[in-house]
Amino acid sequence: MSQETENKLVERLHDPKTQQAAFSELVKEYSEPLYWQIRKIVLSHDDANDVLQNTFIKVWTSIENFRGDSKLSTWLYRIAVNEGITFLNKQRTQNNISVDDADSFLLGRLESDEYFDGDEAQLKLQKAILTLPEKQRIVFNMKYFDEMKYEDMSDILDTSVGALKASYHHAVKKIEEFLSIEN
Repeated sequence: MSQETENKLVERLHDPKTQQAAFSELVKEYSEPLYWQIRKIVLSHDDANDVLQNTFIKVWTSIENFRGDSKLSTWLYRIAVNEGITFLNKQRTQNNISVDDADSFLLGRLESDEYFDGDEAQLKLQKAILTLPEKQRIVFNMKYFDEMKYEDMSDILDTSVGALKASYHHAVKKIEEFLSIEN
């Protein structure tokens, strides 16, 4: 969506007469990319759908607070990422899972997800990604899978471009090490 189109959508979202139609358009436009961003965080299809729904609820209830300091898409991704992290933290707490065991928990959920249709190589890559700290995992997924620019990631994650580049570099090295040991 172009910046101009996004700006017009924001105007319509702030107008009570056009707000519902504009929100429907927003959901239609951003459901798929936000779903996949969330799915990379929570891994499970069903959980990703739940988190996506929570994301859109949060967007709907706080759209009047969106001032346009960032792009609408950046704001949406920030909410989605935060909702995904919040969901994982709740899951860890509810299931009494330590931070050290979180990757095993997520891997188990991925392997039991009937919607995961990856082959053995994709499963190995996901196992490698799960060994990363949460922030590195998110940065790696955004850069590697979504080919997102560091500047956009910086706005979404509220982190400097330099720190993101370092996180991505460290993530790649850790994944390479993991895969070399696995083979």
